[in-house]
Amino acid sequence: MNDCLYITLRERPELEDAAADWFHGKWGVPKEAYLECMDAYLRGETEYGWYLCLDGGKIVGGMGVIENDFHDRKDLAPNVCAVYTEEAYRGRGIAGRLLDMTVEDLRAKGVSPVYLVTDHTGFYERYGWEFFCMAQGDGEPEPTRVYIHK
Repeated sequence: MNDCLYITLRERPELEDAAADWFHGKWGVPKEAYLECMDAYLRGETEYGWYLCLDGGKIVGGMGVIENDFHDRKDLAPNVCAVYTEEAYRGRGIAGRLLDMTVEDLRAKGVSPVYLVTDHTGFYERYGWEFFCMAQGDGEPEPTRVYIHK
């Protein structure tokens, strides 16, 4: 993965529209919701950033940070969200490197701990995340797992 480039959206703001499209295509959340969060980050209104892995200029992995990732534990903030790696690129450590980059970037700005919600077990633990509690996702029938990175 030496040819992949790991960046924050602030480093390449011209990718905002493409990144919003990419995340929308992966998660189905309206593009406008991504643009709103990305705009706030690019304007310096928040340090909750957006992190991308590029291969030849093409987005192959990414994640963001938002106040709350659609769950009832509003006190657990901020949340890593929209974690995704293209299938052809999985198993190469991209998500792990983006997770580490995100946590370190936030920590450098005085933001810690960080949370995320997921149904996965065993993945996030590899990168220093710990199970914290269960939370009820908005409109979800079953509670979901919340992880913390201190």
